[in-house]
Amino acid sequence: MTRDITTNELASDVFENYKRYLNPPLARVMKLSGSPVEVRASGTTIWDQNGKAYLDFAGGYGVFTLGHSHPRVIAAVREQMESISLSGKTMFNVVLGRAAKRLAELAPGDLQLSFWCNSGTEAVEGAIKLARAATGRAKIVATYDAYHGKTYGALSVSGRETFQAPFLPLLADVAHVPFGDASVLDEALRDAAAFIVEPVQGEGGVNVPPAGYLRAVREACDRAGALFIADEVQTGLGRCGYLFGCDRDEVVPDVMTLAKGLSGGIIPVGAFIARPDAWNRAYAKQPLVHTSTFGGSEIACAAALAAMEVLVEDGLVDNARERGAQLLDGVRAIAAEYPSVIAQARGLGLLVGVELTSEGYGGWIIPEMLKAGVTAAWTLNQQRVIRLEPPLVVTAAEVERALGALRAGVATAAEKLGRL
Repeated sequence: MTRDITTNELASDVFENYKRYLNPPLARVMKLSGSPVEVRASGTTIWDQNGKAYLDFAGGYGVFTLGHSHPRVIAAVREQMESISLSGKTMFNVVLGRAAKRLAELAPGDLQLSFWCNSGTEAVEGAIKLARAATGRAKIVATYDAYHGKTYGALSVSGRETFQAPFLPLLADVAHVPFGDASVLDEALRDAAAFIVEPVQGEGGVNVPPAGYLRAVREACDRAGALFIADEVQTGLGRCGYLFGCDRDEVVPDVMTLAKGLSGGIIPVGAFIARPDAWNRAYAKQPLVHTSTFGGSEIACAAALAAMEVLVEDGLVDNARERGAQLLDGVRAIAAEYPSVIAQARGLGLLVGVELTSEGYGGWIIPEMLKAGVTAAWTLNQQRVIRLEPPLVVTAAEVERALGALRAGVATAAEKLGRL
């Protein structure tokens, strides 16, 4: 006779699997920080092995735009799986065509032709290749503190040496410039194929550029004959209170990369979409020069198509703007109470960064928030910044609950500081 596994046995089993078969150092760090085991999730809530509920303000680093397991997206995927789930690639794919059309309808300006893949880093790789093929140039310009992914091309244009150093040499002909400073672009973009930039740097510490920065980027790229690649993997699809982050400055890039929330948090899917001129210069004569076996599968595209409809029909872009303002105002109020712990709060929409006065304070605050039933996370390139990035379906009451947990965590940090 078999018996049900206890919660302690489940936690021990998961830890041993991570330690022996996945990532031993990460397993130790997660265990020391008290990380529970996720077993179920719905909407803005995750439940652990003990049945405790957590309000998800880490949000899968921007993946769960529609919350966890949105019923309309789940239904679309289930329906699609009953007919065909993965494209055979030798025939037309109905759902891919419909998803590409809907994306073009939502995208800024004349962004029209898209390539569908499986992740944000793949989308960035494709955008870099398109830029080089379209311009006949090699040089790619990016920004310091940028994060574009960890495959070779994407890692090359990212802006943190810690992630790059073990894998050198990376792509040649890559240069970096300060983020948000348009005055350096004309010199940097001379003979460049492209400038790749995030409308808001997420992993760099939730860095919001001055208004008008992306307009200046557009103008500098035009003067240099370089393509403007907007990496919207984290900022796109409502996250920043705009349908796309570049809408803040009302600009149209030549190429835009997407992933994370593209399927509403159901299935891995990415894409890059380009203006016809750039696309045709790269691929008109060689349509199979960039392909993907699994990219654009029927179930991924069904999820993406449903997620785009929910995003628009449910007014989630407006909700992101309103709840984001509430969240940022609340964090700034906490910062005013505890200036010894919080140096600054900044953000756009539901992408909010809490910059601490010392990197180590996050190790006190995030576990305290977890005890209070709210998740949060650091930013990868700037460990002094805690990121708050809830689903776009978050309510005003849930924002207040998260602020309460943050305030309690910051108060704990301030108390510990007072004892030092």
